Amino acid sequence: MADLPDRGSPKSSFLLVFAVLGMLAVPAALTLHTARVPAVVDVAVANPSPYGYTVSLLLFIVPIVVIAFWFVPREGVRISKRSFVRTLALLVPLGVVLDFFFAHLFLTFPRQGATLGIPAPALHGSVPIEEYIFYLTGFTTILLMYIWFDKYWLAAYSIPGDAASRSEFTRLFRFHPSSLVIALALIAGAIAWKRLVAHETTGFPGYFTFLVLAGMGPSIVLFPSALPVVNWRAFSLTLFILLLTSLLWEATLAVPYGWWGYQPEQMMGLRITAWGYLPIEAVVVWIAVCYQTVIIYEVVKRWQASGRNLKHAFIGE
Repeated sequence: MADLPDRGSPKSSFLLVFAVLGMLAVPAALTLHTARVPAVVDVAVANPSPYGYTVSLLLFIVPIVVIAFWFVPREGVRISKRSFVRTLALLVPLGVVLDFFFAHLFLTFPRQGATLGIPAPALHGSVPIEEYIFYLTGFTTILLMYIWFDKYWLAAYSIPGDAASRSEFTRLFRFHPSSLVIALALIAGAIAWKRLVAHETTGFPGYFTFLVLAGMGPSIVLFPSALPVVNWRAFSLTLFILLLTSLLWEATLAVPYGWWGYQPEQMMGLRITAWGYLPIEAVVVWIAVCYQTVIIYEVVKRWQASGRNLKHAFIGE
């Protein structure tokens, strides 16, 4: 029998993900920075993409159907339904909170013709019903992709469900000061960029702050427990596919065609000219969402594997 590939330490695998991300992001950023004029859509056209936002949700719906009802049964991949459902039960409300409480601060929806025209409740107004469908299908797609890659394509690097590293622990809530320092540094950097580099004296980088807190929040209290059991190779593949999809979605379709937009006062002021002045937050959101999804899912799986009650698992004796 051939030997399994060397996994390396969990920490080195984790750092490798972001090394590869940097390897791709730095030259891409330098290339995009050369663009001085954005590509624009003819604003004289009343409805340039009828039901565009609605139809684009197939980018998530189709992978969900294919993975869940074809790939998984065909290969006999076993998914912990409890862990899957409990992870979504924690994550989807976060998207609902963003839309319900903060959509009026962070987002705009200039082209009603790109949606079904069905309003969903939100503070100080409404949002298209597609927004709530987006968060439900988006989190589901990320989770299914990660599980599929973890259990099938990159199964050699997966931590077995019955491994001691999953069920043996003192408690799952474990403070990770490095995550807190990184989160605070990112928020401080966004404020400094808005004021000192972008020279925007009004507003606050609220959207970026929300993304950092949402993305790094689980890491601050769960990262040490997630680190040894996450399949970082499966995570990286999931992240890169979602980033590619999001750039196709937002940079070439959603923002230029007015499916949605961003409130400039709540952005940090770092925009990508070649992509219709797309705020960097539109890229960061996918990194944050993928990271928090995998962290929470793997910690929930450790809880399930331990057989302990909620309090005992997360807080300890």
